Amino acid sequence: MKRSLVIIPTYNEIENIEKMLRTVFALPLSFEVLVVDDGSPDQTAAKVKELQKEFGTKLHLIERIGKLGLGTAYITGFKYALEQNFELVFEMDCDFSHNPNDLLKLYEACSREDVDVAVGSRYVSEGGFRNWPMFRVFLSKFASYYVEFILGTGVKDSTAGFVCYKAEVLKSIDLNAIKFIGYAFQIEMKYKAKLQGFKILEIPIIFTDRVLGESKMSRGIIKEAVFGVWRLRKEH
Repeated sequence: MKRSLVIIPTYNEIENIEKMLRTVFALPLSFEVLVVDDGSPDQTAAKVKELQKEFGTKLHLIERIGKLGLGTAYITGFKYALEQNFELVFEMDCDFSHNPNDLLKLYEACSREDVDVAVGSRYVSEGGFRNWPMFRVFLSKFASYYVEFILGTGVKDSTAGFVCYKAEVLKSIDLNAIKFIGYAFQIEMKYKAKLQGFKILEIPIIFTDRVLGESKMSRGIIKEAVFGVWRLRKEH
């Protein structure tokens, strides 16, 4: 098995973090996990430290001060993964909107020589949603059509946050130059991977609305995505 790191950003995920970690570590492939916690007031990081006593070196933790944003959490994780010589690097939410079992599908796809980025996609055949409000489904679908119209990435689910990157992809992208911190971050990473000539494959997943905890969506995040794609188009 290729050495694999699953990056899970957290902010107030005490209700989900232990179940998520136990589920990932119970999978038939040996994933390691890095939790990047933004100073969660609910003691998410403390729970991770407690679980490190059980899971040892498979469970990594980076604590940051303040809520610094999803994109910067992943950049921090990417840099850590490259420093530690991981071969495959995964992004995943902590709230079970991404089914941990689908890590196996992303791993299988990204293990192929002709695939560099595997995207857990809601918009390919057999992909979809479960228990998501219709306005969120509409917003997500509109965003994907909007991004594809402007950038032409060839990716149907450009805002997807369930992704596997080969280390070579992350090494080729100037991570310090990534501008966006919300959903536009996901768009920017896929767009820059495409510009570098890497092969992106979309794998069908069912996206499920979170049951526990609160959504991190905000107007600022939506605004960043709407105007961010035009900035990317202008720069390239």
